[in-house]
Amino acid sequence: MTLSAEEYHDHLKTTAVRAGFAFGDVVLPGEHDVSVGQLRFRYLDWGTKGLRPILFLHGGALTAHTWDLCCLALRDEFHCVALDQRGHGDTDWAPDADYSIGAQREDIRGFADRLGFDRFVLVGQSMGAINGLAFAVTHPERLSALVMIDAGPEVRRRGSSRIREFVNGGAKPETLEEIIERALAFNPRRDRQILRRLADDLANVTCPALVVRGAESDVFHQDDAERLAKNFPDGRQVAVAQAGHTVQGDNPKDLVAALREFLN
Repeated sequence: MTLSAEEYHDHLKTTAVRAGFAFGDVVLPGEHDVSVGQLRFRYLDWGTKGLRPILFLHGGALTAHTWDLCCLALRDEFHCVALDQRGHGDTDWAPDADYSIGAQREDIRGFADRLGFDRFVLVGQSMGAINGLAFAVTHPERLSALVMIDAGPEVRRRGSSRIREFVNGGAKPETLEEIIERALAFNPRRDRQILRRLADDLANVTCPALVVRGAESDVFHQDDAERLAKNFPDGRQVAVAQAGHTVQGDNPKDLVAALREFLN
């Protein structure tokens, strides 16, 4: 962030009002670094320690700050932490250029270990949702709940041209399909195998799982969301109105309401 603390506070206060929130007080998160493997990860800790932890994972070309309003709204009920994933925000780039799903899954495991998180809630959007699913499939005992926002093992290509424009200077984040193809260019064998297995291993995810779709998303369709939710042992699905692919940015208030209903 290039904003001062005062500017950041004013920004949050203004955007919260625009999003329909009415916070009694706007607090800023703690910004911290932690080493996982060879990389230094930056994360935002919104508090409150001792409460049920939630780890938020952003989508491609975004950062932990995409969750600011969601974390601010939920911080009195949960210990909210938002991570800059490898190669994003203020976290290190991978020196070996490994941005595969497998590598990012292990980042989640190492990060959770460093913070002492166990039986935590994992919330991910787009790329973060797929990384979160890979973690949930491999380490189901570590989670108390999983939330996947506008992404699944199968994502349609429709909308990819519009989203590609964001990566090249446009207005929206890249699609999951593009993220996957970019990652495959670095590590094709391992990621391809992991991606194929994810759809087959959903039965391993024994915690409650919520599939969230932006009702106006052209990346993740309603049929895709319903099918994914049905394939989890304890899955459910919700569509957030007035939201496209980046649900937490388009309609954070209704997303928070859906998260609160699911988790409580």
